[in-house]
Amino acid sequence: MSLPTQSTPAPAPADLAPARDVASRPSLAELTTLRVGGPVGEYVEAESEAELIDAVRAADDAGVPLLVVGGGSNLLVADEGFDGVVVRDVRQGVDADLEDSCGTDGACGGASLRLPAGQDWDTFVAEAVANEWVGVEALSGIPGTVGAAPVQNIGAYGQEVSGVVASVRTWDRATGQRRTLPLSALGFGYRTSVLKRSMRSSEQGGPWYPTPRYVVLEVHLMMRLGSLSAPVGYAELARRLGVQVGERAPAADVRQAVLELRAGKGMLLDGVGGAPTPDHDRWSAGSFFTNPVLPADLADELPEDAPRYPVRSATPVTTTGPSLGAVDASLVKTSAAWLIERAGFTKGFGVAGEHSPARLSTKHTLALTNRGGATAQDLVALARTVRDGVLDTFGIELEPEPVLVGLAL
Repeated sequence: MSLPTQSTPAPAPADLAPARDVASRPSLAELTTLRVGGPVGEYVEAESEAELIDAVRAADDAGVPLLVVGGGSNLLVADEGFDGVVVRDVRQGVDADLEDSCGTDGACGGASLRLPAGQDWDTFVAEAVANEWVGVEALSGIPGTVGAAPVQNIGAYGQEVSGVVASVRTWDRATGQRRTLPLSALGFGYRTSVLKRSMRSSEQGGPWYPTPRYVVLEVHLMMRLGSLSAPVGYAELARRLGVQVGERAPAADVRQAVLELRAGKGMLLDGVGGAPTPDHDRWSAGSFFTNPVLPADLADELPEDAPRYPVRSATPVTTTGPSLGAVDASLVKTSAAWLIERAGFTKGFGVAGEHSPARLSTKHTLALTNRGGATAQDLVALARTVRDGVLDTFGIELEPEPVLVGLAL
């Protein structure tokens, strides 16, 4: 696949600082929000871009399996662990370049932001709202790092990160070069991107699983300045805010409302947004299955009360926000949670009943949770049961959202 990019040769190995191999190697259970997964072969924390590249290149040169982790919120790793190199980018910080001119819509200028891949996502969102950088307020409370955001094209409550991404600077494992992918080359879609798809691509030496061919180094965001949010694109959020879909609200109010909605569904990590003391409903990977995107004629066969949502382009038609992408009339998105519930699975369901170590959240059927002491295999068994139940009932196969390492549904 030919991509319009900018490539930069890598520095010679002698110019790279050695990555730090942490003496005490954590298990994957300590690095993931599901809190399952066995030991790692080698664990490296990269505190600079040079260290990150060095660790990735060293693993690839040695032919050793590589797993780059961020917040660990989108991973389900086998109980046997990962016999390879686990690299965690721990860099934090935001480099902001602001323009101060004001427009007739009340928005003033724009913010050009460059963030290292390791930057904690929700910490950045809080900073963005505080500084009146508009376009990510509805993505509040999502666990993980900035580097993972464009890979997955994270989204929630009518907003997707693709609406503010200008480019992503990466390390191309195939060519051994830094490569900048502009928005036009990122191939954003619902919970996907060129970055994510490169993980399993067979091009130029792949597949690269479980880490993409393109390892994110830095993300460049372009955001509006203003106190009002991007247009609210989700009915539940609009009702909470007392506005109509498509209207704006104070960005700080949007963030608070989203945090409250997520908390009510058990979709906040412990300690985020005022989340209460440890709760096993939050020992999850968030939404375990993506919402199915169906051909319109297949969606017509669903029961009349099945949720139906428009499928929009991941790239906005205008600069007013990701909720305003062009609608593709040939496709319809429905709710995975609705399908799960209508297939007979209730909140708190477990394969072995209420004492199962892995169960659906008691607050939201789309989250698979570790109730304490669950193994990866317990979670896989639960996921298979739910997936197969929906398939038998509706003929729709749910797709897992997390990356499964050493496991298969």
